[in-house]
Amino acid sequence: MLKQLVILLFLAFNIFLLEAQNRFDNEVANLQKKYKTKWNPNKETTLFTGSSSIRLWKNLDSLFPNKQIINTGFGASLSGDLLHFSDKLITNYNPTKVFIYEGDNDIAYDKSPKEVIENIKSIIKNIKSKKTDTYIVLISTKPSISRWHLKKKYKKLNRKLNRITKKDPLIHFVDVWKPMLNGKKLKKSLFGPDGLHMNKEGYNIWYTAIKKHVK
Repeated sequence: MLKQLVILLFLAFNIFLLEAQNRFDNEVANLQKKYKTKWNPNKETTLFTGSSSIRLWKNLDSLFPNKQIINTGFGASLSGDLLHFSDKLITNYNPTKVFIYEGDNDIAYDKSPKEVIENIKSIIKNIKSKKTDTYIVLISTKPSISRWHLKKKYKKLNRKLNRITKKDPLIHFVDVWKPMLNGKKLKKSLFGPDGLHMNKEGYNIWYTAIKKHVK
């Protein structure tokens, strides 16, 4: 009886994972279609990927007009989703630089910082297996109005993300958490009506934080 229960739980978990991965199939396919003709494989590529904070950063091209920018952000994604699609969304574009924003949704869905870190490490390993000299930037999770009650978990995750970058000179950590605070209080003016996604003012802070790594 116990053995049957274990088998059923195992099957249910794998079905759950498959459904979680498949929910992004259309969005990933649309991103691939978008860049099929837009991406020039003969030019150096700077790639941004991750959850909706990346997907909604619409003016990256105009912020860095002399760079070939690819934005494969997909909304509501978790770090495990990016790991699953890392070839289609990252390595297939042979990027020179990769900016990753994941972990925000993981913590909100009660994933542990440890689980996020393991996924991020696997993503990095996959990137490096294809191109060892890829310059990788891990963007810290951001504070937000709607998820402020989880700030301790986000800060713990950010510390762990920063720790990863100490082992490789080509992996860097960008802190967007502190610049979005006024002392210990959140700058609420940086967010739209949902209290989660940023407005132009919020993205200006991100631009200031990451621009030296792009240029």
